[in-house]
Amino acid sequence: MTAPQPIWVLPARGPVGMFGLIAAESAIFTIFVVAYVFYIGKSQTGPQPKDVLEAPIFYSLCLLSSSLTIHLAVKALRDGKGRSFGTWWCATILLGATFLFGTFSEWNRLIYREGLTISTNLFGTTYYSLVGLHGFHVIVGLILLAAVMAFILSGQVRQQHAERLDVLSLYWHFVDTVWVVVFTVVYVIGR
Repeated sequence: MTAPQPIWVLPARGPVGMFGLIAAESAIFTIFVVAYVFYIGKSQTGPQPKDVLEAPIFYSLCLLSSSLTIHLAVKALRDGKGRSFGTWWCATILLGATFLFGTFSEWNRLIYREGLTISTNLFGTTYYSLVGLHGFHVIVGLILLAAVMAFILSGQVRQQHAERLDVLSLYWHFVDTVWVVVFTVVYVIGR
């Protein structure tokens, strides 16, 4: 007599943990998005979104492209193509850093040329809070990607690590997906 087969196998902890984190972070972003939408047009003073915002199309394309490069990186590692993996991983970091540079450039322009700060009006408060929250998540992602890059350069990343890096890529895909929502709310609906 053979032992019965299990009906259900526990899922891997890494993806489950990451999906739990993504669910919690999604709730936080939802609160910030709702606050931004709620306060659109309610600022009595200072610059309004239509007066100062310019859609960061190029930088957005960089960030969204980084989802493809990280996917290709993990796929290359799974296929045992270490050099290709490192190249795609580095491209992901460069694209994410380019996006972050664009965000900082926009903030510099808004603060010093347009006079919009977090305390200027409701628009400034909700704009910097929402875009800043996203920027913080990009910074965290870049730190994690850079840590992996250090392991790549020291030759410590192997094909068997692909599943773990796939979990990290889930976070990066989340950051990119959230940007689609933030971009739509801030630069399309909010203007």
